[in-house]
Amino acid sequence: MQKNHFSQIEPVINTKSYGFITEVKEVFSHTIRNSKGMELTAIDFGATISSLKIPMPKGEKIDVVLGFEKLEDYINSFDLPSAPYFGTVVGRYAGRINKGSFSIIENNYQLAKNHGENHLHGGKKGLSKVIWRMKNQDENSVCFECVSLSTDDNYPGELTVQVTYLLTENNELKVTFLATTTEDTIINLTQHSYFNLNGNASDILNHKLKINSNLILETNDELIPTGNFTPLDNHEFDFKEFKNCPEIIDTTFVSKENEVGSLLSETSNIKMTVFSNQPSVHIYIGGNCFNQIKGKNNIDYNTKSGICFETQNFPDAPNHSHFPNAILRKDEKYYHQTLFKFETL
Repeated sequence: MQKNHFSQIEPVINTKSYGFITEVKEVFSHTIRNSKGMELTAIDFGATISSLKIPMPKGEKIDVVLGFEKLEDYINSFDLPSAPYFGTVVGRYAGRINKGSFSIIENNYQLAKNHGENHLHGGKKGLSKVIWRMKNQDENSVCFECVSLSTDDNYPGELTVQVTYLLTENNELKVTFLATTTEDTIINLTQHSYFNLNGNASDILNHKLKINSNLILETNDELIPTGNFTPLDNHEFDFKEFKNCPEIIDTTFVSKENEVGSLLSETSNIKMTVFSNQPSVHIYIGGNCFNQIKGKNNIDYNTKSGICFETQNFPDAPNHSHFPNAILRKDEKYYHQTLFKFETL
């Protein structure tokens, strides 16, 4: 029989041990592919995307996300002064919550403070540092599930979260979050991959960035939203047209349409376009890698090694009545979908 389909050339499902957190807690990696040769590997720890390989016209593949080769490196990265959250699912609430406090109706809640006096990316435990259960997997998709108890970082309600990574035949990565809760709670999930369309060896300063936004959130010195918006006309972060990535940015852009923005490398000729149903995207460059982190292929990551597109609700939305709703009721379902489309030009 003629081998004219990728799945006939090599196995499309690959699950293997990735290491142990304890003697009884084993972590697995799961690799999925589409028929074009696009390939994603994710691990149970944090439902983390550890590799995303894009097929190129001459048959080679470029891994476009930062990450590690060993489980202990992912675990140890959370002990750094500011964890990079390479490729993880972030929650229960991505971004910052002022003083870690919020209210739902007349009930006041105090979350764990893990970033100075504030709450960041779900707190001291969060969804990024736990083992998720692989719920199901097929040729081109894998689904993870996690149950966050009501005692985790003092969030109200027991939250059940699912994330599905799906590779389409158009070389798209579709990320879908679903969640339910036993009590009214707050939620804001995101996927925290760092992208570098040239691979891991170079920085992203020659990448071109485009963001479909007219406004960013104004923040104070601790990057907590003030509740005001800053127009982008004549602003250094006006990326309505392609221009070079900045060296440092940690900013929330208000999305004005489903097509959030794009990243382009004229070196690899890869273009990534991001689509999402979320009201904003937090763009992040300049993380705290400072050459303390050795990534894949023994490469020293630095502050300009990658860029995050954190599609999400606004940071600190529970404390601003005019921000999009961040409350998930116990009879509702949270639904978040983001799509990363890759093209070779």
